[in-house]
Amino acid sequence: MSTCSSSSSSGSWNSTKAWIVHGIVAGVAVAVAIGARVYLGPTKKFRSRVVGIIPARFASSRFQGKPLVQILGKPMIQRTWERAKLASTLDRVVVATDDERIRECCHSFGADVVMTSESCRNGTERCSEAIEKLEKNYDIVVNIQGDEPLIEPEIIDGIVKALQEAPDAVFSTAVTSLKFEDALDPNRVKCVVDNSGYAIYFSRGLIPFNKSGKANPQFPYLLHLGIQSYDTKFLKIYPELQPTPLQLEEDLEQLKVLENGYKMKVIKVDHEAHGVDAPEDVEKIESLMRERNLS
Repeated sequence: MSTCSSSSSSGSWNSTKAWIVHGIVAGVAVAVAIGARVYLGPTKKFRSRVVGIIPARFASSRFQGKPLVQILGKPMIQRTWERAKLASTLDRVVVATDDERIRECCHSFGADVVMTSESCRNGTERCSEAIEKLEKNYDIVVNIQGDEPLIEPEIIDGIVKALQEAPDAVFSTAVTSLKFEDALDPNRVKCVVDNSGYAIYFSRGLIPFNKSGKANPQFPYLLHLGIQSYDTKFLKIYPELQPTPLQLEEDLEQLKVLENGYKMKVIKVDHEAHGVDAPEDVEKIESLMRERNLS
């Protein structure tokens, strides 16, 4: 395994600006779900304390040891951490892992690490366990995908601000325009939102789906980006919510949130997703970084 470097990422994509799809609902609300209730009462600094958590596991059926893969001389988990540290809304950034190799690597470049259980079924559950182990209380937890090392800090700030400004929501996330060639790719999760900018549904299939059975090149389909933020009170009860039929059928954890009656705020951003799902994606990321002079 290559030695981890501690130098900071110098790239900055200031041209990317997150913008909220529709107007934000103001006021105070009580979010109610089946068997659970979260009070989101007014405060002078509503949801002001924010922590970013990067879930990272070594075991993966498609890409074993993915967080430690080298990208232009740095492990991917370090590149993700460096990008997250540039977000202005985060008071702290930590890595949540169940693997000692990842912990040692993260410590070598100065990251905070929280050890979590191997039994966590997804990143949300790992974030939920991690927040319980932090010594300080936070109002918002941002789940930062560790396999998109070029995530823009502006997107992180965008979903945090969206959740801060929507007291009736317990969850916020981001979407971007879906490329037409990705319309039928089940690994590209699609999203539809209502007129107030709240999520209606997520699917691996194409949504909306028209009578012709073909993708409409004129329709503005939306691609869901993996990054998401949660109200901490909600995150603590998330693992207690039983899996739901839609969640299990689509294998999408966001659907458990919607099926239980919670509201999810969505922002649209101008972003070209560059995730690392398989070993062959590493070369694509490195080529892109060279083009943009990102070291």
